[in-house]
Amino acid sequence: MSVLSPNSVFTSLQQDGPFAVTRDAVVAHPFSQQVRDWVKNVQKDPNNVSKYRALRSQIFEFLGIDSFSQIQALIEDEKLRKQRSERALYLLGNMFGINGNLNEIENRIEEYARTADAVIHSIKGKILAPYASHIENTNEIEVTNNPVELLLIMFNNKYHKKARFEARRKLILMTLAGSIEQRERETEIETKFSAFLAFLNGYVWSSELKIGQLDPVYLHSRHREEDYSCSEVAVLSPQQAKLVQLDKREQLTLLKRRSFTVGERQIPIYVSIRKKPPEAKVLKLLRKNQKNPAVAVDDELGLMAVLDSVSDIKAFQKHMTRSASQANSLMVLEDISDSLTERSEYHSRAVGSSSKTPMMKFFARLGGMRVEFIIHTNRTWLNYMYQRDVAHNEYEVKRMFDTGVIELLFPMDIFHLNHRKTRDEMIQFFRKQIES
Repeated sequence: MSVLSPNSVFTSLQQDGPFAVTRDAVVAHPFSQQVRDWVKNVQKDPNNVSKYRALRSQIFEFLGIDSFSQIQALIEDEKLRKQRSERALYLLGNMFGINGNLNEIENRIEEYARTADAVIHSIKGKILAPYASHIENTNEIEVTNNPVELLLIMFNNKYHKKARFEARRKLILMTLAGSIEQRERETEIETKFSAFLAFLNGYVWSSELKIGQLDPVYLHSRHREEDYSCSEVAVLSPQQAKLVQLDKREQLTLLKRRSFTVGERQIPIYVSIRKKPPEAKVLKLLRKNQKNPAVAVDDELGLMAVLDSVSDIKAFQKHMTRSASQANSLMVLEDISDSLTERSEYHSRAVGSSSKTPMMKFFARLGGMRVEFIIHTNRTWLNYMYQRDVAHNEYEVKRMFDTGVIELLFPMDIFHLNHRKTRDEMIQFFRKQIES
């Protein structure tokens, strides 16, 4: 379900929905024509009526008021705002299970605010980099981390429509960041991540290598004209790579590899351990149209590996199972999909993903953890990086636009972007970067 659908869990952020931010923020008289028209519109969907009542109750309890008419007094009275802000911080501290005094709760809430800002910065820095000036935050919203102040801005007619929308957006993103951080504490994900790294260093990687020691190589690849897929690849040393003169449709890609030991053989492997930043987890909830933090946190542990051949991949799989046994744990593989052979095809359920992406994917349950493994050969990894309709940068653009996240966070009537046109332009932008 898209985040823009009528049944989205993010209805309160939709600019074409019943709770859209309007040009004026003045709380109208309850019997005015404006309010009457709004009530008729909301009542068209009983679900929206329930959402409105729940949202109104939350606002009243959070601000310590009984009606919208009392909001203006809070906006005008700084002393009263400070009182309500302290009360609100204690309420939030209890809701998110934050133990500590007022300063400690305030520091944690400010972390959530920084994550909310980072969500926007991450999109501005990559997916919409050429349009950064269109979507940059209003300064006053960027520097405001107090939830009460942000909520009051939504009702303050001194602020422009864009600023009031950004205040609402920041509050919603802060709530998601808080629920994710709470889930991480409950599941002890940081402890599990450290344990997974210790397992890899202690039992999986070659004992001849120091922790963190990596051997650099270059993949010299040639790519087909029709779709820029990899047609040929060779592994070169740094010295050999210096002598290469790249022709059209050639790439030289650096890999820093570890190794593991099978018998007397040292098998090289490039490994990327997944550790998503908080803003990436917030974006995942938006893409999935979910507020349940488990969706973003519970698959946090992951490893992507690149090996020279399919036979090396099979050797790595067997080596992992034996390594788990040495660490006194059975390793069970779940949800296995293998499209590295010509007989099978990868079918992703993710929006924006391509069935042209061959890989081996499985979940390994070991040592009290469930770890996602995505494994490539050199050739399929290069396709994942460069091939048209497959490359990861293109996939990121597609999933952010096609799930409705970009429109939700940067609605067209406020940020003046044609999202359909922008989507196509950004795909072309990344293709030009890849192939130039």
